[in-house]
Amino acid sequence: MTFSLGIVGAGQFSGQFAALFHAHPGVRDVYVTDLLPERAEQLAATQGLAGTFPSYEAMLESPEIDAVAVFTQRWTHGPLVLAGLEAGKHVYSAVPMAITVEEISAIIDAVRATGLTYMMGETSHYNPATVHARQQIAAGAFGRLFYAEGDYVHDMDLGFYDAYRYSGGPDWKATASYPPLLYPTHSVGGVLGAWRTHAVSVSALGVRDERGDGVFDRSVSRFDNDVSNATALFEVAGGGSFRTNEFRRVGYPSHIRESRFRFFGTEGSMEQLATVALWQDKKGVEDISDLLEPRRSLAPDDPALAHVAPELRAAFTSGSAPVHDRGRLPREFAQLPNGHEGSHHFLADDFVRAVNTRTMPPVNAWTAARYTLPGIVAHDSARQDGARLPIPDFGDAPQD
Repeated sequence: MTFSLGIVGAGQFSGQFAALFHAHPGVRDVYVTDLLPERAEQLAATQGLAGTFPSYEAMLESPEIDAVAVFTQRWTHGPLVLAGLEAGKHVYSAVPMAITVEEISAIIDAVRATGLTYMMGETSHYNPATVHARQQIAAGAFGRLFYAEGDYVHDMDLGFYDAYRYSGGPDWKATASYPPLLYPTHSVGGVLGAWRTHAVSVSALGVRDERGDGVFDRSVSRFDNDVSNATALFEVAGGGSFRTNEFRRVGYPSHIRESRFRFFGTEGSMEQLATVALWQDKKGVEDISDLLEPRRSLAPDDPALAHVAPELRAAFTSGSAPVHDRGRLPREFAQLPNGHEGSHHFLADDFVRAVNTRTMPPVNAWTAARYTLPGIVAHDSARQDGARLPIPDFGDAPQD
């Protein structure tokens, strides 16, 4: 069984997934659309795709399209996803799921009503540290897990300036001020992707930016935001807590590792830094760095990355880590670019499998809400000087 896919947005990120979807044996044809038609045409020509559409609306009206993959700017996802579902298309969406509670609720209602597949492409769900922690939790190695940490530490100087200039046009500074806590899934998802719980309350604090370059300037910001670094502490169902950091001004080598995670239980703990990962228990310490380290699949100057800004190429050069189960992937992926610590191949394959088998993907609408909502409420908390706020929950995904 196969289906046709329409890619929405022909930016630096979508090209990597266009190659994967195009190569996947479960996908028949891949089309693309973009607000800048020349970008769509270039991507289609470079990747040998089936063609382009003049607009998202035209794509949704076409009976040739069975599913759409949304790779647009982060605050636009909610309405585009809803439009796709309402048009009868399966939907893959880049992160975040949406930026308001109302948008998330509407997506869940639409998925429930239509029975269509929705998947959020959260990379940290497949992060080697998350995969290993998930396995160790299932084996009981942590004992009772009671605390975890997840950081997304990506400095603006390491790629984000160019990315926002590329996507934002002349007024790029207005959107480069996007609030860190409204992009929470690379930190929250890595924790909750292993720990089977959900956040029930949060207290968060933000740090006002002092660079003075017009980014994170409330008078310029589309989001009325002047915070570049933020920290949130979450209470979880069943007892325990986790803390996340969303940093955009930080002296840290985010080109080596953007997301990093730590888990603490009564019998064991696991800690990850930029280049080192450790398993610890009451007997001693084991270096597990090699187990979690993706092997490089491409050199940064590989022609396959020509359309990606040099500062962002490190995110797309990683292969898989030993902890990953590559045996489940299609053989067509073997020589294709991977990225974000080996997650891209699994993201694409899980969506294709879910559509073709009509089963629930791992990061379905209900899971995506649990990865996204904590950040939305944390942003509100930080604006209220750290007030502790409850986090709504839409429950577990329905059983297939």
